[in-house]
Parts: sequence; structure tokens; C-alpha cells
Amino acid sequence: MARIIAAWLSGHLSQQVVVENRPGANTNAAAQAVISSPPDGYTLLWIGISNAINATLYESLPFDVRVDIAPVAGLVVYPLVLEVHPSVQVKTVAELITFAKANPGRLNMGSFGVGSISHVAGELFKGMTGISAIHIPYRGAAPMITDLLGGQVQVAIDTVAASLPHIRSGALRALAVTTTNRLTALPDVPTVAETIPDYEAVAWSGIAVPRATPPAVIEKLNREINACLMDPGTKARLAELTTVPLVFTPVEFGTYMVDEIQKWGRVIRTSKIEAE
Repeated sequence: MARIIAAWLSGHLSQQVVVENRPGANTNAAAQAVISSPPDGYTLLWIGISNAINATLYESLPFDVRVDIAPVAGLVVYPLVLEVHPSVQVKTVAELITFAKANPGRLNMGSFGVGSISHVAGELFKGMTGISAIHIPYRGAAPMITDLLGGQVQVAIDTVAASLPHIRSGALRALAVTTTNRLTALPDVPTVAETIPDYEAVAWSGIAVPRATPPAVIEKLNREINACLMDPGTKARLAELTTVPLVFTPVEFGTYMVDEIQKWGRVIRTSKIEAE
């Protein structure tokens, strides 16, 4: 996704846009690097759900994304799917809830790691349904899926894009997607909200810049990013990646981010999740 946006901006801004991976501290290192950069529009932050979760998960960050960055544009939503190993004899969300309540503590629920979207989405599901399941955190999605395929964990929430081949092959069973609407890629799979009203949990990404970046620069970036997202070729590519365009004004994207920070902050506090 980053390469798609970078290529578009390079071609439409007459400026080479380079994607620089800055790993470390669960995306906090990258955020700090951008916040510390000159506010001239030449250093952009790929901001996402991890940053929203981190705002509550970490008690002593040297920055606050609600204050120190300026939202530019949304990019995409990455739908998630609630799935089980086929050995679990449930085929619907309702059956999963019934099974879990009849067998408290028997189910293991994997996640990408403590404080990841798959973790907090699972905690939200448990909180809204009243079930118990033992959380098994992994260091990333790949090892979680490996153990889910092997039956070492029974339940997990993963991105649709990553799990789709396993669902189609029958290696995993999709119970529901976590978006508000059903997905074209899995048309026969219901949403969690069809059983648990108001449940929604998605990963997402967008672009932000240091707070003091001039409004004219932000507006120009927003205009070009939204043009990219609405381009037929881009939309087709995003559909292949099972992502959904997130077309926002800077103000709308800022509101979206704050809402997500507040939502997952409540889950983190209620579930007493602490950063490792």
C-alpha cells in the first residue's frame, strides 16, 4: 500500500517519494522520527491503528499523536476476520459464544501480540459477549497463523488479506468479518455485528505530518492522496488487496483518529492490558 501511494505522489508532485521503514518500539520510533522532522511537508508519517492503540497502551511516550501530528488523509481500512481451526465444532458467532460459555477457559485465542489490533479486537469481542478465552500473544501475524493452522490455538482475529487463502482452502473456518458490512471477498460470511450489534474492529492507515506543517501543504497532499484512492486503477488494486479506501478531508481523518484512540483506550483500560 505504501508503494502504491508513493508511486502516485512521485508522479503527481514532481518529487521522488521514498518509503523508509523505521522499525522499533511498536511503530513509536517512526512516529518520533517524523514528529522531530522539519514541518515542511517533505517527511510524512504512515500512521495507523497501532499509533491509536499506543496512545493508551504506553503511559510515558515522549509525544502525543493527538497533539504533535497534523492529520493529512486517510488511506485504507484493512478488514479483519474472526476465524477458528476446523477442529472447533462451531460454524457461527452464536455457536462460538454458546461453546465458550459452556466451556469457560477452554478456548485459546491467538493474537499478533499484546496491544495489537487482533488482541484488542478479541478483548472487545470477549467484553461484548461475556465469554472467556485464554489470550495467546505471538510476535506477529505469521507465527499466530502457523499455530492456528496447526490447532495449537483455536480462535483468532486476523486480517482478511492474510487469512483468505486458508479460508478458501478450508484450512480455517471464517465465522464473521469485523466490518460493519459484508465483504465482496467473502460474500457468504456474515459480520460480527449481525450477531453482536455495534461490534466493529478494523485496522486502518493514513498519512500525517508534524503539527506545524503549513495548511496549504496539507491540503495539497490530501488532494493528491484522495485522487489516488479514487483512481479506477488504484481502486482495482486495493480490491485485490481486500482493502477499502478511506477518503477523508484532514479534519475528518483527525476526527476518525481521535475516535479510534478513545475506543481502543476504553478496551485497554477495561481489559487492563499493559505493554510488554
